Amino acid sequence: MEFLIVTGVSGAGKTRAIHTLEDIGFYCVDNLPPELIGTFYDLCVRSHISRAAVVIDVRGGGCFFHSFEQALDDLRTRNDSFKILFLDASDSVLIHRYKETRRRHPFAERCSGSLQEAMSLERSVLQRIKEYADYVVDTSELSPVQLQRKLSGLFLSNINEAMTIHCLSFGFKHGLPPEADLVFDVRFLPNPFYVETLKQKTGLDQPVYDYVMENQTARDFTARLTSLVDFLIPQYIAEGKSELVIAIGCTGGHHRSVAIAAFLYRRLLEAGYRVDMNHRDIHK
Repeated sequence: MEFLIVTGVSGAGKTRAIHTLEDIGFYCVDNLPPELIGTFYDLCVRSHISRAAVVIDVRGGGCFFHSFEQALDDLRTRNDSFKILFLDASDSVLIHRYKETRRRHPFAERCSGSLQEAMSLERSVLQRIKEYADYVVDTSELSPVQLQRKLSGLFLSNINEAMTIHCLSFGFKHGLPPEADLVFDVRFLPNPFYVETLKQKTGLDQPVYDYVMENQTARDFTARLTSLVDFLIPQYIAEGKSELVIAIGCTGGHHRSVAIAAFLYRRLLEAGYRVDMNHRDIHK
């Protein structure tokens, strides 16, 4: 199992980091007491979770970190494999972020409201943990999208897996899918509905699929569709988009749209993307 402990100074981007890790396939838990790390690790193993990440920080108070080192030592003694990701940022950037969000530093009360003193105290508490870290990421100059790219690069062997693509077929007679990012209308293709032997079948049946795909118009369209999608997907990934819904529509959502969505799904799967397929109206 891949087990990642995320920590770092307050305001450095741990919440955004955990959202990114969720998007790329980690099972994530935020603000877990260090005493429960071993228990959580065991639960993940028993649940056959392949990738897990947990955020440990000072929101619960400094007392949590008295047991942090002991919890890490216990994992090492048990021979459990884990990595530590430490997020940091400069004081000036942290001060700016706190002024923007107007959030209260976890140590503010202990430091009589002084943000500078609270940050210094937190750094002293976290210094040894930072020394243990396998990855230290300074987010001072990173935009949210750049941080997402950085983490995707660290924890994904294939950057194409940074975004999940959903191939969705639908029927225009049942309305446009509101979640769609890209919509393609394939009602110009020959309609199997008017072929008696195909009418009661769907685009998932080979005879219907062949009928839809085995004509020059369909071949020309899928070639252009593939070219366009091949261009667009890397641009969306670079912008930090984590979900993309490509909707293919025909009249009823039974034949042509299903066949084209199935074609696109297989094509993207072969290209190494994280992709799934849904036929919204196939049973209507």
